Amino acid sequence: MKIVLGTDGSDYSKEAVEECCRLFAGRKDLEIKILAAYEDAYAIASEPFVISEEFYQAATDAAYAQAESSANEALEIFKKRFHDASLNINTQIVNGDPGQQLVEIAKAWDADLIVVGSHGRGFWGRLLGSVSDGVTHHSPCSVLVVKKTV
Repeated sequence: MKIVLGTDGSDYSKEAVEECCRLFAGRKDLEIKILAAYEDAYAIASEPFVISEEFYQAATDAAYAQAESSANEALEIFKKRFHDASLNINTQIVNGDPGQQLVEIAKAWDADLIVVGSHGRGFWGRLLGSVSDGVTHHSPCSVLVVKKTV
């Protein structure tokens, strides 16, 4: 079974990792791709407050580092939960819209399931559009949206 798991390092995505571990513990046929996406910082030019190109590069580098950290943290959770199994798992850091990247990679990889948390990084994520909602509507396979337990 091929699973794409989206993570952004939030408590919601950590809950998705934990639920994936609970649901698929003991399975020997798992292939898991942990996906973390980041987006470039785009220049907003408005005179007289023009921000340097170095600032935008530093912001993009920080976004990449955060995505990489989120993916590695999820990987470590899987390794702890499946310590006795030979798990086929890898991480992938991609540049672009997280929802779109999850759907495209699931299609290209012929995934059986996408697992995501119900919310991401707070208010702005919900205001601008939910990754889980977009993935649910455009996915080529089943989607498990995991709610964080209180």
